[in-house]
Amino acid sequence: MSDDNTPEDDFQEMLRRMLSGDGSAPGGAGLDPEQLRGLGIDPAQMQQMMFAFQQAMQGQGDGISWEQARVGALHVANQEGRAITQGQRTDLDQAFHLADLWLGEATGIAATGEAPVVLTRGDWVEKTLPVWQEMAEPVATSIADALTEALRTHTPEEMQDVVQNASRMLRQVGGTLFAAQLGQVVGKLSKEVVSGGDVGIPVMPAGVAAILPQNFADLGEGLEIPDDQLALYFAARELAHARLFKHAKWLRLHVMSQVTDYARGIHVDTEVLEDLAERFDPSNPSELQEALQSGALLPQQTEAQQNALSRLENMLALIEGWVDVVAADATSRVPSLDRIAEATRRRRAVGGPAQDALGALVGLQLRPRRLREAAAMWRAVGDAVGVAARDALWDYPDLVPTADDIDDPSALIARLQATARGDEAPRDEMDDALAQLLADAERDERGEDPEGPEGPRAV
Repeated sequence: MSDDNTPEDDFQEMLRRMLSGDGSAPGGAGLDPEQLRGLGIDPAQMQQMMFAFQQAMQGQGDGISWEQARVGALHVANQEGRAITQGQRTDLDQAFHLADLWLGEATGIAATGEAPVVLTRGDWVEKTLPVWQEMAEPVATSIADALTEALRTHTPEEMQDVVQNASRMLRQVGGTLFAAQLGQVVGKLSKEVVSGGDVGIPVMPAGVAAILPQNFADLGEGLEIPDDQLALYFAARELAHARLFKHAKWLRLHVMSQVTDYARGIHVDTEVLEDLAERFDPSNPSELQEALQSGALLPQQTEAQQNALSRLENMLALIEGWVDVVAADATSRVPSLDRIAEATRRRRAVGGPAQDALGALVGLQLRPRRLREAAAMWRAVGDAVGVAARDALWDYPDLVPTADDIDDPSALIARLQATARGDEAPRDEMDDALAQLLADAERDERGEDPEGPEGPRAV
């Protein structure tokens, strides 16, 4: 090593040797990708990550390596991916066409005008990755910051200048680690999802309905339900989901802002990270794997995060509950409807391994817990005031039912019925109490006696 090298050059060279796998690290050991199978990343994927590490060493690019996440996700998605056959495409096109006609009888929200699409797993990755990036970026940034800070904390005073000069590179390394993990999760998720709206949040462009034929076929094998009936139900769900987000133009931004509000509050538990760094043995990465998979690096939720999560869960429950009711009404002619709907609810409630991994990675579960209650509320509202009044609640965010309405829809129904009659909306106890307080305050300002109905006027 040349004497002209700066401390930063020496530090980068040390890391480069450790990550190169060429045997030039101390003891001739390098970091062989084959030794890291325990992290859940196959050798080919690890080679790609090593390339990204080398770019970080050389200072190429800045911030999180989202391209690395895309490459990794596509690698996983395409491993067992199959092309879409013409027969699958034809069958699903017919299901979408018939389901769209039936939806016209079940909801007043108009068709999107967008042609439904059938996707391979790789197609799904490409179209949805920007949403996962938006959701994960605050967490990735927090991990990169924590990695830099942890190294500074455990570096001797005489080497602080080295760490300071290398901080940008370290952030890139931390971002690369996170991006590789995100790519693995999204790639595995592409093997579980059946449709565009399957994960709750709007991952597809507004108004676009999508089904993944390969995953749809895998699902049908375990349910013992005719494929044409399954196709009609899932097509109706997807089209209802697409109609809703196309109609309520505010809805996608509203949902994603709640997701990012939650994610921005996430900070990596630096004590856990530092403790792990002190004990970490590259030859036995199981502890690091457990920390990543279990979410141990993410501390308990703050009160602000809990509030954001509660709002998000209620909104997702309202969306999924409405879709459930509309899809069930649209496909009421399907003989196996009850079995299909129940199997779908259970599948969504349980989730899959990739959804669990996503929850551990970003600290956010996307399974609404109040789905059945929300669906029951939409059913009660529709029965009481009709489909048009029910669906009009999506016109503006201020009209959307609240968590209290999910618990007890009677007050919401009473307000909608009063509005339909042209009557003044019924007041609740809080309205009456507030009105009394305001009236008392006004009389007090005028010097009137609050005890009487009008109170004597002051002389």
